Amino acid sequence: MPGNLYFSKKNKVKEKTLTIHFTEFDSPDDLSLAEQELIKSATKATDTSYAPYSQFKVGAAVLLENGEIIMGSNQENTAYPSGLCAERVAVFTAKANFPKLKIKAVAVTAKTKNFSVDTPITPCGACRQVIAETEKRQQSKIKILMKGQKGPVLSVEGIENLLPLMFHEEKLKK
Repeated sequence: MPGNLYFSKKNKVKEKTLTIHFTEFDSPDDLSLAEQELIKSATKATDTSYAPYSQFKVGAAVLLENGEIIMGSNQENTAYPSGLCAERVAVFTAKANFPKLKIKAVAVTAKTKNFSVDTPITPCGACRQVIAETEKRQQSKIKILMKGQKGPVLSVEGIENLLPLMFHEEKLKK
């Protein structure tokens, strides 16, 4: 009987709702000075992108708790899965060089010569998972700022707002 294929009448099904929280700023000028600098650094990082296949140049910048900014850009490869996203390049570089310092914020933006990127660029699933692991590792949330070439800036406090049902190491244990 359709509809009863997986659940008997004895099973109770609960529908739940997830809510995410984000802030939209009309312009980077509406951000704090530190956040404006982080966005500028992410934009500058797009110039170091190696994106001959997609032509989509992504830049990321990480703000460390000591105020230092680490930049990263996407690095493509002919064997597509071998490339790396800008966010992971920046986060891994920061943690490899400053393992004891916490990451306070990550900014990401993109540009292409093919069209104007008018909407905020968000981290892909793999980058979200890396940010989730980094938050867990440093035991503090990371602010994520997302921007296109022009248009609004989105801001979230903590990766759970972009990855609400995230995978953590506890799931690997009994």
